[in-house]
Amino acid sequence: MCSSRLLTTDDWPETELRAAVLAGELVMVGACWASVAEPQDPALRAASFAWSAGDERVVAAGRSAAWIWGACSRPPLPHDACVPAGQRIRQNGGEPVREVAITSADTVRIGGATVTTPVRTALDLLRVAGPSAWASRSEVVRGLLDVGLVTPPELGARLRALGTAPMVRQAERRLREVLTSGGL
Repeated sequence: MCSSRLLTTDDWPETELRAAVLAGELVMVGACWASVAEPQDPALRAASFAWSAGDERVVAAGRSAAWIWGACSRPPLPHDACVPAGQRIRQNGGEPVREVAITSADTVRIGGATVTTPVRTALDLLRVAGPSAWASRSEVVRGLLDVGLVTPPELGARLRALGTAPMVRQAERRLREVLTSGGL
């Protein structure tokens, strides 16, 4: 299902959609297209994610959720996604979707998609394993903070509440690094 605000390759051939972009009539929104007059809001970006995911059980997470919330300008393609633990599905490309422990308090439904809340999104980004993965996510966390979707005290409290969960201490160090490098 796709929002009536979006066009996809289900509606028109891709060459027609790309020609409309060149003509200045459409813009890309993730893997979809919208009128240049259409507001680029979270619901529109979430609808694009929902179309790409193709399964309503798939949750937008990480960089995809941050893009939906407006913390970064481009979506990661393929999208960052997850499903609640115990649900095993494959995305359109045949790749398994990450299973995670997630509660309904950590998600919201918007634009036909389930999306991690800004706080959960930031926590997931801060807790990513490995320095190279973190390098591509630190600016996304900065974006969530800069647009006011999360606050440093809120993130600190949620990290402390995780106790000894994996990557919490690393996430606390990374949050301090983001705060000192960005002047918050």
